[in-house]
Amino acid sequence: MNSLITRKSLLALGLAAAFGAGYGVLHGVPVAPATAATAPPAAAALPQASSQPAAYPDFAGIVRAYGPAVVNIATSGRSDAQAAPNPNDPMLEFFRRFGPQFPGLPQAPRQQRGQGSGFIVAADGLILTNAHVVDGAAEVTVKLTDRREFRARVVGADKRSDVAVLKIEASGLPTVKLGDPAAVSVGEWVLAIGSPFGFENTATSGIVSAKSRTLEGYVPFIQTDVAVNPGNSGGPLFNLKGEVIGINSQIYSSSGGYQGLSFAIPIDVAVKVRDQLVATGKVTRGRLGVAIQEVNQGLADSFGLPRPQGALVSSVDKGGPADKAGLAAGDIILKVDGRAIDRSGELPALIADIKPGARTRLEVLRNGGMRAIEAVVGEMPEPRVASRG
Repeated sequence: MNSLITRKSLLALGLAAAFGAGYGVLHGVPVAPATAATAPPAAAALPQASSQPAAYPDFAGIVRAYGPAVVNIATSGRSDAQAAPNPNDPMLEFFRRFGPQFPGLPQAPRQQRGQGSGFIVAADGLILTNAHVVDGAAEVTVKLTDRREFRARVVGADKRSDVAVLKIEASGLPTVKLGDPAAVSVGEWVLAIGSPFGFENTATSGIVSAKSRTLEGYVPFIQTDVAVNPGNSGGPLFNLKGEVIGINSQIYSSSGGYQGLSFAIPIDVAVKVRDQLVATGKVTRGRLGVAIQEVNQGLADSFGLPRPQGALVSSVDKGGPADKAGLAAGDIILKVDGRAIDRSGELPALIADIKPGARTRLEVLRNGGMRAIEAVVGEMPEPRVASRG
């Protein structure tokens, strides 16, 4: 993963703490100015401009119809006496500046609080949000737009996908509609609703600026330029049909606030996680046991590929599924069960979706020739804290 891409918790825990937090430094990229030499040679080559003014989308109907299904999530918990202070605590900056300092003395446990967003996917109170919103929370409270509040139970949370499922005891609740992220194109308008900095049911809009961004792990993120800030975490990303296509999860920022890049978990990925968490309380994923890297133009030339494609195996776990199947460092995996691998980041998600114990057919390039390898997919071990009951 690129070291500049840094996971950002979007919890709205007070302006001072949010803007005081340090995020990765954003390096500037020079942009060449337009010149006459690079202008199109003929105006006829450009699309004909419409005589009618451009119509901007009206999101008011979506907000009216589905805004009530978006919820505010407040969390609280007690820290250990000797634990490091929680940087998301809204009172941290105040006490850091003005509170009494007693170095060396034991510190009493204190309350930690956080906020985020979520949305209702079932009328009986099933809610989707981000795993990092409820991580470590002793108490979770869900607040609806009609100001009703409910104590929520964490059905399960999956840190690898950053998806969590909550349940409140209610009925007849408003719900969202789920859409198909694959049908969304770069350049389409999208809408986010959430609680940035605790300002509940705030709507912001923008466009999809990229798809299938691999930042880390197994999520092909939807990249947008929608204004997303601390507190938007877990809120829905809507298309123009009013369908949820993603869960707002991360930002890329050097200030802690919105700087034009935000990332959402595709809703189809979240639904797969939800279904497993509801059924079993945990998420099971397939594993090959390889380390991979991107194939750039230089590697493509050296391996005799017509263009950069596939996933280059840089190492193989001894005794793992790939090792047992005969994969070796230097192999380039080009297809999995007939599906072409364009970028290396596509491979982990494909393998993760395969049920452990199932067989998968890999087409690899080795020593200039193609080879088919059949592997029995293993099970990925759970992280130390994979889910909550």
